[in-house]
Amino acid sequence: MRRLFAFALSIAVAGIAAAQQSLPDPTRPANVAAESAPAAGGSNRLQSVLLPKHGKPLAVIDGRSVTIGDKVGDAQVTQITESAVTLNGPEGSQTLKMLPDVEKKPSASPKPPVKRGKGRPEQIRGGMQ
Repeated sequence: MRRLFAFALSIAVAGIAAAQQSLPDPTRPANVAAESAPAAGGSNRLQSVLLPKHGKPLAVIDGRSVTIGDKVGDAQVTQITESAVTLNGPEGSQTLKMLPDVEKKPSASPKPPVKRGKGRPEQIRGGMQ
């Protein structure tokens, strides 16, 4: 009986392992392989920025973590902000943006809230004292 249970268990585990190998990770983006490779033509792609309260700011450019002063190709990282990284190199200054097609604009000022009293206001009638 023990052998039969061990055999059935090993078949079940092997089946689960085979099924996991054929299933794609549902949390992984579909085009992650294309995005993780550096862009063609030597251009750099900013993928992430981390600005800790204490410590050095960190950016991920083409899958590589960099801080201020690090080299990216021939250029040096000179500034890291919440949405961009500035590189200075032989070709001049280059700014990499997290979302290059999105421009940050201030929102419209909110309207002041309407003040409402409790219940109806008293009506003033002539002749009442």
